[in-house]
Amino acid sequence: MSASLHQGPREAAAETLALTLWGEAAGRPVRAIEAMAALVVNRARQAAIPGGPAHWGRGVAGVCRAPFQFPCWNRNHPRHAALREVPPGDGALAICRRVAARAIAGSLPDPTGGATHVHDAAALPGWALGRPAVAEIGGLCFYRAEDLG
Repeated sequence: MSASLHQGPREAAAETLALTLWGEAAGRPVRAIEAMAALVVNRARQAAIPGGPAHWGRGVAGVCRAPFQFPCWNRNHPRHAALREVPPGDGALAICRRVAARAIAGSLPDPTGGATHVHDAAALPGWALGRPAVAEIGGLCFYRAEDLG
């Protein structure tokens, strides 16, 4: 992960988002990576509303790095160490960077219908029991916060 020391805030946010997408969704179809990026943007928008969920972080990079939100940033997660050592030319990271750039630019459509929560379709966490998923994309199930209350 060779991030330039001369990155502006937009580029730094795009790189943090790309790494988050790589850590959470690399190996999934591009549509799932796009959906995960849309989820991060949805959280950033909702967290920016006065009284919004502060624990989600502020801004795209803040949402990605907020504690306990995206497991790849937790030190004990198997992909955490890999985030710092993504091989140059990694094809999955290149895809994640393209998706992240579109998300940061505001040109990425939201295939999740405003989702702010996600889980792997192979597992059903307690918070999702009895709640309707708004989308299932690439083996990921997406939910809106207002549907979880």
